[in-house]
Amino acid sequence: MTDTTAPTRGPGPEPVQIVAPPPGKYRWVVVWLLFAAMVINYVDRQALGVLKPTLMDEFGWTETNYADIVFWFQASYAVSYLVWGRLVDKIGARWGFGIAFIIWQLAFIAHAGIRSLNTAIFARVALGIGEGGGFPAGIKAVTEWFPKKERAFAVGIFNAGTNIGAIITPLIIPFIASIWLGTVAEPNWQMALIIVGVAGFIWVPIWFAVYKRPSEHSKVTPAELAWIAQDAPDPVHKIGWLKLLTVRETWAYALGKFLIDPIWWFFLFWLPGFLQKTYDLNILTFGPPLIAIYLLSDVGSVGGGWLSGQFLKRGMSLNVARKLTMLICAIAVLPVAFAGNIDNMWLAVLVIGIATAAHQGFSANLYAMPGDVFPRSAVGSVVGIGGMIGGFGGMAMAKYAGYVLDKIGSYTPIFIVAASAYLVALLVIHLLSPKYAPAKV
Repeated sequence: MTDTTAPTRGPGPEPVQIVAPPPGKYRWVVVWLLFAAMVINYVDRQALGVLKPTLMDEFGWTETNYADIVFWFQASYAVSYLVWGRLVDKIGARWGFGIAFIIWQLAFIAHAGIRSLNTAIFARVALGIGEGGGFPAGIKAVTEWFPKKERAFAVGIFNAGTNIGAIITPLIIPFIASIWLGTVAEPNWQMALIIVGVAGFIWVPIWFAVYKRPSEHSKVTPAELAWIAQDAPDPVHKIGWLKLLTVRETWAYALGKFLIDPIWWFFLFWLPGFLQKTYDLNILTFGPPLIAIYLLSDVGSVGGGWLSGQFLKRGMSLNVARKLTMLICAIAVLPVAFAGNIDNMWLAVLVIGIATAAHQGFSANLYAMPGDVFPRSAVGSVVGIGGMIGGFGGMAMAKYAGYVLDKIGSYTPIFIVAASAYLVALLVIHLLSPKYAPAKV
């Protein structure tokens, strides 16, 4: 029997279900360019740490002398970070990053001219001036190209380039200096620096050919542009430094950087010396453990951004997602307090690697904070302020590490400071920005 009450469809075509096109993927090209730049950035930065034992023997430097070199790099990096942050807000990420890259690459090549403590300090100061523009411009680019829900992940990817750079450095510098052009006893470190520095310049023309703002780029589809611009529009008024210095969220970010940045600098500049001294390694044999540590760091860098993104997808607020991820990372760092007393090298590498991974995961979410709570027009300036304050922390750590190692000869007090820094940083961030709400600027 036919059901005569069933609804019937009138004449005409079948209804068409409209499916929105997926957003394009060109924004990820930008992230991978930033990733490549940070690989080069950290090869340039880490080279001195890899060459530390060689240079200390050749020039007769003490730990305090080496700490002074790191200190002056941090000083120039801190000041230039602030200047670049403001400059990038004025000229944009394209020119800001491009000019900064050229400066730091030329400064790196100049390291081949190191002949004394003073010339080493001069070269590092010049490097710090250029490298201070890397992260302000990189964060600015991510803010231009990504909505808030993707920024921590995007920052995590390009920040992972720092770890790849740290992995590559103990491979290529010792190979060129001690196998290709020299020996372990007499490494040709000068030519190694020149070759690596010149090779890095291949990035510059690619950057200028590829990078533009999303609205000006022919490769960006309307769907991707809409995806990028999905957040509420920013205020159009200009925001000065003095105004930003009165905002609690600025200090939440800056003091967070002050507390955690010095730990990363310690890992970057002193790990080769720690491995050499503790486990009797040399310029060729400390490469594998360093590589293992920074491979773990890469996992943390990408994983930290991914994790907070997953929390957001599960309905957590931005406040909870960012801070819960940072809490997990801060807890993961705690075992590094015992790293200086571990006899088994690979167990120490695991503990330190987990700590560096946790640092990068924490850092990816902290780097996302300026874009989360400030208008795009102020992001570079806030990142610059935070980087400067973080640089001051790095200067203090350089002096502290040099003093402890010359006077006590043990890395344990430094590892204890490293273990506690992240929980303190998260507490400070939460007290200054308990709701993680948009800054009132």
